[in-house]
Amino acid sequence: MAEPAELRGRFQRRFLAARPLGAFPWAELEENLRASADPSLLLEILHRTVLHPLCVRFPPSTKYRRCFLTELIKTHESTTAAPQDELYDALAGVLNEEESTHCYRNYLLPTGACVTLSESVAIISEGTTGLVTWDAALHLAEWAMENSTVFSNRTVLELGSGMGFTGIAICKTCSPKTYIFSDHHHRVLQQLTENIRLNGFVLEPDTPQHIQAESQGQEAEATNYQAPIVIVTELDWGSVTEKQLLDIQPDIVVAADVVYDPEITSALIGMLQKLSAFRTDRKPPEVYIASTIRNPDTYLLFQAELNKVGIRWQVIPAPSTSVLLSDAQPNVTILQLFI
Repeated sequence: MAEPAELRGRFQRRFLAARPLGAFPWAELEENLRASADPSLLLEILHRTVLHPLCVRFPPSTKYRRCFLTELIKTHESTTAAPQDELYDALAGVLNEEESTHCYRNYLLPTGACVTLSESVAIISEGTTGLVTWDAALHLAEWAMENSTVFSNRTVLELGSGMGFTGIAICKTCSPKTYIFSDHHHRVLQQLTENIRLNGFVLEPDTPQHIQAESQGQEAEATNYQAPIVIVTELDWGSVTEKQLLDIQPDIVVAADVVYDPEITSALIGMLQKLSAFRTDRKPPEVYIASTIRNPDTYLLFQAELNKVGIRWQVIPAPSTSVLLSDAQPNVTILQLFI
């Protein structure tokens, strides 16, 4: 039987990040509740989830909280224990809320830092899939945190940053010199900028071509680290200019979940070739791409296209531990490319 402290932690991490409810350890919770008439474990889980200060300020969707509380009450009632008014009061509060098109996810990192993201509640919204965070971004961030020396004091370009989870996590834990978030969809760039603000970055004025930010606030002071320069820029792989890339000149290039559509594979590879060609030092950047393999044919096509243009690649070992994805075993692979 799982220890109560372990259960509390698992429920908290998964709830704050709005992970699928089916991945929660409900059976283990029920086993613990049946073994003790003390309701403290149940109430502690309530206070670490729905009533947690992070949830109060940056809540998951109304539907998600409603379904979570319903399942929590159902699990409690199955033990025939005495009703807990606090549970029903919390559910009543959520039932009175209106649904919103946006929600929040709060990811507790192994370092103790937290990444908070504002996202769309829909997987596809405003013509893009970039307004939600995908598992490959979590996988890439965990690998980066285990290999922080790769990013330390270096300039990092992220392609297809989406909601910004990977980059914000790297900025908070890996000490890059400069981190350049990029995407091409206007609405995604707007939401990405908002998420940077949410995570303690203050945008500098007078930056019409891109947005620079320096980390401020209690977290930066507590960790006593040199904040990276953070840039948000619009980057269209098909029409990117030589000047744009000469201005960037990254040491490291990362991307997560950008190999999902055969139609964009050639544009991605062309972008990587330009990143290698348009450099003053002629030293190509290191490239790491994380992909959730939903369609093996699409992934194999990407590898075949890399081979065709002479870009060598190798599979990078997965992170040795997984906190962000401990509730799932996604089919995610990280490739290092030699461009």
